[in-house]
Amino acid sequence: MEVTNSYDKTLDAAYIQFTAQQPQGAIELEQGVMLHVTDRDEIVALEILDASKHLQVQNLFSLEVVETP
Repeated sequence: MEVTNSYDKTLDAAYIQFTAQQPQGAIELEQGVMLHVTDRDEIVALEILDASKHLQVQNLFSLEVVETP
């Protein structure tokens, strides 16, 4: 599965999903930033509330691929 991004402008919430697995819980990294995980603590998604305060939302849907040596 490829990474999928969504943004709800009304809620100002961003959701970045890394796998097709269903999350079983969430870990709050800081207020409004949640890491969604499986029951084995595998990362499924990242949710950011008040997203426009944490990142440039217009860049959420662009992807830069950087090759490393």
